[in-house]
Amino acid sequence: VFMDNKKFYISTAIAYTSSKPHIGNVYEAILADSIARYKRKRGFDVYFQTGTDEHGQKIQLKAEEAKINPQAYVDNVCNQIKETYKLMNVSYDNFVRTTDKSHEEEVSKVFEKLLAKGDIYKGTYEGWYCVSCESFFTEKDLVDGCCPDCGEKVSKAKEEAYFLRLAPYQERLINHIKHHPEFIQPESRRNEMLNNFLKDPLPDLCVSRTSYTWGVKVTSDPKHVIYVWIDALLNYLTGLGYKVDEYSEGVDQYWPCDVHLIGKDILRFHTIYWPIILMALDMPLPKQVFGHPWILMNHGKMSKSKGNVIYADELVDLFGVDAVRYYVLHEIPFAQDGNITYELVTERYNSDLANIYGNLVSRTIAMCQKYFDSKINKVVLDDEFSRDVILTIEKTRLSYFTLMDKFKVSEASEAVINLLRRANKYIDETKPWVLAKDEASKHELEGVLYLLLETIRVSSILLENIMPQTSNEILKSLNVNSSDYSLLEFGIEEKYNLGESKLLFKRLDVNKDVLDIVLAKENKKEEKKESKKEVPAKELISIDDFDKIDLCVGQILEAKKHPKADKLLVFKVDLGTEVRQIVSGIASYYEPEKLIGKKVCVVKNLKPIKLRGEDSFGMLLCASNDESLELLNVDKLNPGDIIS
Repeated sequence: VFMDNKKFYISTAIAYTSSKPHIGNVYEAILADSIARYKRKRGFDVYFQTGTDEHGQKIQLKAEEAKINPQAYVDNVCNQIKETYKLMNVSYDNFVRTTDKSHEEEVSKVFEKLLAKGDIYKGTYEGWYCVSCESFFTEKDLVDGCCPDCGEKVSKAKEEAYFLRLAPYQERLINHIKHHPEFIQPESRRNEMLNNFLKDPLPDLCVSRTSYTWGVKVTSDPKHVIYVWIDALLNYLTGLGYKVDEYSEGVDQYWPCDVHLIGKDILRFHTIYWPIILMALDMPLPKQVFGHPWILMNHGKMSKSKGNVIYADELVDLFGVDAVRYYVLHEIPFAQDGNITYELVTERYNSDLANIYGNLVSRTIAMCQKYFDSKINKVVLDDEFSRDVILTIEKTRLSYFTLMDKFKVSEASEAVINLLRRANKYIDETKPWVLAKDEASKHELEGVLYLLLETIRVSSILLENIMPQTSNEILKSLNVNSSDYSLLEFGIEEKYNLGESKLLFKRLDVNKDVLDIVLAKENKKEEKKESKKEVPAKELISIDDFDKIDLCVGQILEAKKHPKADKLLVFKVDLGTEVRQIVSGIASYYEPEKLIGKKVCVVKNLKPIKLRGEDSFGMLLCASNDESLELLNVDKLNPGDIIS
């Protein structure tokens, strides 16, 4: 059952940094996290990688609209993604960014290697291009003249470009898919690739552009930018430390990837282009590409432009982290899209978490406190009802492993909820409150409560990869020190000495506790938009007032996160004549290491202050709007130069 030291590499598709991710985007990271946590507990040496895809025309256009440089734009969105993953308890081992220097260098080298081999050649591209998907299409691919993936309008493009030869590898890829049925999952996605894309000869893939500049340059022909999908796909290797034609310990240890977990809409890139790139590099193919379904909003695909999105942090504010994790993992079946609305989340929250799970825990611990002063000895009953619950525990344990090994997380979570349902029914069958009235039934009562505590313990261990905070809270209340899978059999605990229990899931009123709050927030956003239209001018000042501000150029020597505040960064700034420590609330927009060396505008004569225990003497000037923030740079000046 346990696979000590066996390697398991799981990756998500890297998130595109065009805007803040909605819950549909974040679902993939939560799903990967639940699988990674499960595998770790099974004894695997797990490597879980995620990250951000930060190049391309769409991002360049977004940055131009926001009037900031592309790097500042992607830094901002990347930090939002990281904060969201942190909020959702996503336990990744590595977060790769395609703007990382090490990644960019290897992408360039891979391109040059395939160019030298003849797998890449220069030609002219003429066809249809979707900016939103960063994808090229032929006329027959289009649906009513629009992108077949997102439905947006496409534009005609003609430019000099490099191409990757696909034909030499097509037959080999088809044979691999046919002889490895597990390679593309679910099976419907496998059939889709074989029947819709691979039955006809593959046209060569355009792998460079000259119409925009934000991307990895072709070393031997710098006016060309490498196609964003070639750049992005290589993250699965570069995140392991891959070097072209050099040994890499990370690649040797974890490649080939056990599963690329991706959205079904990008299956073509991962099961046709990516395997062909790997074949051209003489690298083994990943063991599996799993194209998961979508979370739909009112049965429609989430899209910011359509206004039908829900964000993870908004859901967490209403329901809590674990309830949101549970909902998205429970409601998205193995091969079908799932649906989300505030009403549906409330309904599932109340039925499964408040009524079944939370209610069982609170009732059981309350009875243990009332009847046995929270101390329960091991008493195993042999009546029909007790035997059935014990048998259900064993069946649930076995089915949970089987389902999780197949990544059927939805069905695995439902199996545990069914066990908890059975335990609630067991309370009705045994009527502990009646047994408590008769001293002669005290032994039987203790056996009932022991079985309930064991059911809660086993269920919480199984659900830990889905709801880690809740499981840990419950096991803490049970005074259970380990959540190892080796402890899943009934009767492991010799006795219980219960600690304090907390209310886990309070029942919610869908209107008062959810919809009214959502509506109030939406109204507040609208009011904010309206008030921004006419921003009252500040009082006019004289030149004498302005002269009171001492502005100079500073160069950032050190930058680190504040030890006690997630939103603050602590800087050491060279002002020419001295080095000052300045604390600034820009951690949501910048990674500290990317700011070292930058020359910035500093308010030099601001009174010193302590911010969460750190001295701050001065202020860094920034420009911001509702969505982004950028430090004001003065690259051509020197530290200490006066700004006037």
